[in-house]
Amino acid sequence: MFSVSRGQFGPEFVFGAATASYQIEGGQTGGMGTSIWDTFSRTPGNVIGGDTGEVACDHYHRWPEDLDLLRDAGFDAYRFSFAWPRLIPGGTGQANPAGVDFYDRLIDGMLERGIKPFATLYHWDLPSELQDKGGWMNRDIAGRFADYATLVTEKFGDRLHATATINEPWCVAFLSHFLGIHAPGYRDVRAAARAMHHVLFAHGKGIEAMRAAGGKNLGIVCNFEWTEPETDSDADRVAAHTWDGIFNRWFLDGLHKGQYPADILEGFGDNMPRGFQDDMKTVSTPIDWMGVNYYTRGIYAHDPDRDVFPLKKIDGSLEKTDIGWEIYPEGLEKILVRIHEEYVGDLPLFVTENGMAEVEGDDDPRRVAYYDAHLQAVSNAQQRGANMQGYFAWSLLDNYEWAEGYAKRFGIVHVDFKTQKRTPKASYRAFQGMLHNTR
Repeated sequence: MFSVSRGQFGPEFVFGAATASYQIEGGQTGGMGTSIWDTFSRTPGNVIGGDTGEVACDHYHRWPEDLDLLRDAGFDAYRFSFAWPRLIPGGTGQANPAGVDFYDRLIDGMLERGIKPFATLYHWDLPSELQDKGGWMNRDIAGRFADYATLVTEKFGDRLHATATINEPWCVAFLSHFLGIHAPGYRDVRAAARAMHHVLFAHGKGIEAMRAAGGKNLGIVCNFEWTEPETDSDADRVAAHTWDGIFNRWFLDGLHKGQYPADILEGFGDNMPRGFQDDMKTVSTPIDWMGVNYYTRGIYAHDPDRDVFPLKKIDGSLEKTDIGWEIYPEGLEKILVRIHEEYVGDLPLFVTENGMAEVEGDDDPRRVAYYDAHLQAVSNAQQRGANMQGYFAWSLLDNYEWAEGYAKRFGIVHVDFKTQKRTPKASYRAFQGMLHNTR
C-alpha cells in the first residue's frame, strides 16, 4: 500500500489513470482511416516483434469493463485520447458517424460512472493522408488540426471536463523526425526543425479554435526530463543544457514566453520555417492548465563526433525500470517547482502521466514503491507552492507500447493479449486502498 494519503493533496485534487487511443482501442472498423502508426508498425524493423495496434487491448469493444475498473479503483477521472482517423478518416472533411458514436458512448459511460473525462486531441496517430502532404513538416497541419479541434468541441465539448491539444510535442517532433524512433521515422534536422515549430503552432491554433467553439478548460501535455551533466566540465554542462533546451526549454519558452531558446535555434540554423517568429503569439496563446508527463532523468556528456547538437546520453547508476529508465522521483518535484517558479506561476498543473514498465506479473512491489515515491514528490511540489491539481497514473492497462510493441508493460491492470482478460495488479489495489480512504 501507499504511505501517502488522499487527504494530503486537498479535497479538490483529481486522481485518474491515463491511456491513448492507438495503444488500447483496436477496433479499426466502421470507416476508420489509417494512421502513421499503422504504416510505421507494419514496416519491418520499426517495432519489436513486428507488433501493431490493430487489436491492442480491444478497448473499442471492451470499454465498459475498463471504465468499471476506473470506477471501482476510486479514480475521479480518465485521461483518454480521440483517434483523429476514427473521427475524420482522411484528416479533413466530414466526421465519421461510427467514430462519433463510439466516443459518444465512451464519454457518456464515464459520466454515468461519475468519472471526469480528460480528453487529448492528438496522441500521435496522425491520419495517413495528412502525412502524405508532409504531416508535421507542413505548416498547413495547423489549420487541419484547428478544424479537427473545432469538430471535437462541437460534438463532445459540453461533456468534457478538460481538453488537451497535443500529447508530448517533443515526441511528435524530435523523437519522430530527428531521432527516427517513432512514426513517421525521419532522421532529418530540417524535418525536425519544422515539426518542432508546427506542432506548437498547431497547438495554438487548436486552442483558438476550441475557444471560438465554446470550449472550456483547455491545455497541453508536455513531457519533461530532469537533465544533469556527466561531469562538472564546461563541455558536459553545455551538453546537458542543450538537451534541456531540446526537451524542456523549447516547449516551456515557446508556450509561456513566446520565444524559442537561442541556443537551440542556433542548432537548427536555417532549417527553421521561414517567418516562424510571426507565429509566436499564436504559439503562446494562454492556456487554462498545463499537463506534465514525467518518467526519468537524463545524464549527458559532450560528443565531439556530432556536428548538430554534440551530446550523448550516459547510462546512469540508479535503479532502473524494465524499459531502462532510471527511477528518480526527485526529478518530478524539481521539474514541477521549476515550471511553477520560472514559467507559469499559479497556473494549474496536472501530472498527466507517470508510471513505470515492469516485468509481467500481478504482484508488482517495485511499481507500488515507484508510485508512492512520485506521489510524495507531487505533494512536496505542492507544499513548495506549485498549484498541483491532479495526478494520472500511466497506464490503466498494459498496452501497445509504441516501438516496444507489447514487450513492455506499464499497466496497473494486467492484460493477457491472447484472451484480453484484465487482472488488477498490486499497484491498482494500492491506488484503490488510498482512494477509498478519504483521510
